[in-house]
Amino acid sequence: MIDGMMDDIADLKHDIDKKLEREENNLSLLRQCLSRYDTNTTSMIGILNSFEERLENLEKTIIPVYNETENLRRRQENIEKTMHTLDTVLSYYHTAKDVEPTIKEGPAASDLETYMSYLEKVLKAKKYFEVSSPNSKELKEIERIYEDGKDALQHEFRSLLNRHGRPVPAIVILDLLNTDEELPPIGTDTDLALQQLSEKVTEDLRLISKWLTENGRSTDFIRFYTQARSTMLSRSLAGLKEHLKSSSVGSYNTSQLSFGNQNSPAAGKFRAPKEVPARKSMNMKKFAKMTKKASSLLQLEPGHRRQGSYPDLIKEESADLETDLYISELSALLRLMQSEAHLMKGIIPEKHQRTAFDNIIQQALESLVSEGELLATAARKNVAKHDFAAVLSIFPIVQHLRAVKPEFDLILEGCQAPTRAKLTSLLSLLDNTGAKALEEFTDSIRQFYNVQNDKSANMPKDGTVHQLANQTMIFLEQLFEYGEAAGAMLLMHGEKATPSAAINSDNCRNKVADYMTRVLSALGLNLSNKAETYGDPALRPVFMLNNLNYIYKTLARSGLLDLLRVWNKEIGQFYQSQIVEQKRIYSESWSKALHYILEMDKPISQQRTQEHVKLKDKERQNIKDKFTGFNKELDEIYKVQKTYAMPDSELRATLIAENKEYMVPRYTLFFTKYNNLNFTKNRGKYIKYQPSDVSTLLEKFFDASA
Repeated sequence: MIDGMMDDIADLKHDIDKKLEREENNLSLLRQCLSRYDTNTTSMIGILNSFEERLENLEKTIIPVYNETENLRRRQENIEKTMHTLDTVLSYYHTAKDVEPTIKEGPAASDLETYMSYLEKVLKAKKYFEVSSPNSKELKEIERIYEDGKDALQHEFRSLLNRHGRPVPAIVILDLLNTDEELPPIGTDTDLALQQLSEKVTEDLRLISKWLTENGRSTDFIRFYTQARSTMLSRSLAGLKEHLKSSSVGSYNTSQLSFGNQNSPAAGKFRAPKEVPARKSMNMKKFAKMTKKASSLLQLEPGHRRQGSYPDLIKEESADLETDLYISELSALLRLMQSEAHLMKGIIPEKHQRTAFDNIIQQALESLVSEGELLATAARKNVAKHDFAAVLSIFPIVQHLRAVKPEFDLILEGCQAPTRAKLTSLLSLLDNTGAKALEEFTDSIRQFYNVQNDKSANMPKDGTVHQLANQTMIFLEQLFEYGEAAGAMLLMHGEKATPSAAINSDNCRNKVADYMTRVLSALGLNLSNKAETYGDPALRPVFMLNNLNYIYKTLARSGLLDLLRVWNKEIGQFYQSQIVEQKRIYSESWSKALHYILEMDKPISQQRTQEHVKLKDKERQNIKDKFTGFNKELDEIYKVQKTYAMPDSELRATLIAENKEYMVPRYTLFFTKYNNLNFTKNRGKYIKYQPSDVSTLLEKFFDASA
């Protein structure tokens, strides 16, 4: 066992000796390598030191050469700069001679860009001499040419405006207004549809404006621009007005020729010729339509008097024509102002635009406002003459002006306060005029003709619809078209003025309904007083029936009844009850005839009317007197009442039917009672009418031609 362990130890030692020998050999090789590396490092250091010495020697040789070359380059650049500066300075001295012919000829002799390039040369020369030689004669010469050039540019600016500026044709404006029924939304760019200057001219104006502003330090061109554009704006509006007047007068004169062949006072109303564009909302057409409807309700029979006259209608047409022209001018001015505001962008410096715009529109705006004030003055004169139909012409103006005023306010932002206040003042004036006219109208109805005059001249002899009722209902029907505007007038300028901020559609509707109710109340009282002037008691209810029926039917047909019910729910029932009451009063006109057939005096008993009963002389005479009295009264009533007017065919038919229902059965009983009695040998003398004859005769009532 010990021998085995020793063998293992010997083997282990042998292995360790082998490994040690290998490591010693490796260490020897490593030492040899390190020795070689040291030798190579020493050699490389020597080479690098030698290269460094050579570079230092090369640098010492090259740097002087480089410095010399740089100095030569700098000298060359200085020489070139000096030559360029010298050339430039020399060119400044020759600038006056080179550019003066072109500058004197102006931009018209060459294109604008070339002329502007010459002016740039003059400007550079001017700046040079101002710094280097401020007292030289060359500077004076350049300044003179510079002023000539600036003046030439301003002249060209004015010339471009004058040569290419044209009033907008009336047809173009009308087409623009007719694109839509209403004006475009606020802020709409209308210049896309209305190009007043070509793009080339506009660009030239902008180029000149920019140069004069930046280099010329002049704003005279702004004055030229405002004068030219103000003139074009005014001429555009004047041309539109003249065009509308001439085309309208042609149509208007033609319409007058047809008056004699028309059955309605509204016939022949103004209509624009087909080839001439016209506003879609022509007020005269509305007036014609309403007047025709109102007049058609009367349906006058031959021989009955028609209220009103053609000259009055012609005068109303003229007033409505002026109204429509003015509304067209308002819309056109707004469009043109929007176009002018767009056109000046880029031409007029931004800081001067509002002032320039204010000056451009001033003349046209003042003219339009003055025209509106004249319309208000004319309306006040018409009120003084109790010509209220003509006063209605301002209502569509107020309604239109109130609708477009927000757009005017927007386009006038930044303008002077007096300019912005012009339309506000005009609207207030028209509102006040309209409110006073409405109140005056109510007062005039209360005082329309005194009783003595109505007796002799102003009351219709046949009891037809009175002129006052006719004119009042036409007035209210027209007013209904502008109910909101009328309501606003009454609210803002009444006894208790309402702030404009508190006014809305409901308030306006309620106010105008209250006003119309007061008008109808005054009309009813006036008509009732007039009816009392008739000497014939039967004609009084006929007169009232005609007028009440006309008023009620007009209210129902026009839609006024629905409006008035907002204020008074019972108004329809009121008029219907009044009509029934007047029919009852009218029926009293038959009392004398009924006196005989109802045997109110000396009645004969039924037993005495039997065929086998022999009548006494006194009884026979009594029967004769009854027939004679009835015949006389019926003939007298027919003679009088056939001349009564009943222009509404429905009312006439209804009243005749009620007369038949009232009289024929009663007469039939009377006739049957005595027809078979032998009370006379001459029966034809006393029994003049069979019951059927009475019915036939009643059908001829209210017909003057029967």
